[in-house]
Amino acid sequence: QVHVADSGGDSVQAGGSLRLSCTASGFTYWSYCMGWFRQVPGKGRDRVAALYAGAGSTYYDDPVKGRFTISQDNAKNTVYLQMNNLEPEDTAMYYCAMVSGLCARRTEEFTYWGQGTQVTVSS
Repeated sequence: QVHVADSGGDSVQAGGSLRLSCTASGFTYWSYCMGWFRQVPGKGRDRVAALYAGAGSTYYDDPVKGRFTISQDNAKNTVYLQMNNLEPEDTAMYYCAMVSGLCARRTEEFTYWGQGTQVTVSS
């Protein structure tokens, strides 16, 4: 029913920028949250940023504060993650996910997931 599609990953040099996109469809929730997560091999999938569509509230993980910005377009069907001043430590598979209601802090509480898009930052 609900489909989440994420894209925009690429290879970039340190200090560069990328913008990831996430489009969600097939839902009728009045209140929902969309988040960006990242994962490296052998590690857990952690939330990087999230946006609560109901109020426009945004949340960021400490390492990306001041560098990443999550936003939603006017139609509220696409969420972006603007990634500036990228660092090699940002290299990971990035996933977009959605959950109904308020933003969940834990990864496992997000219900619908995109396939992931690879971001590679070289030094």
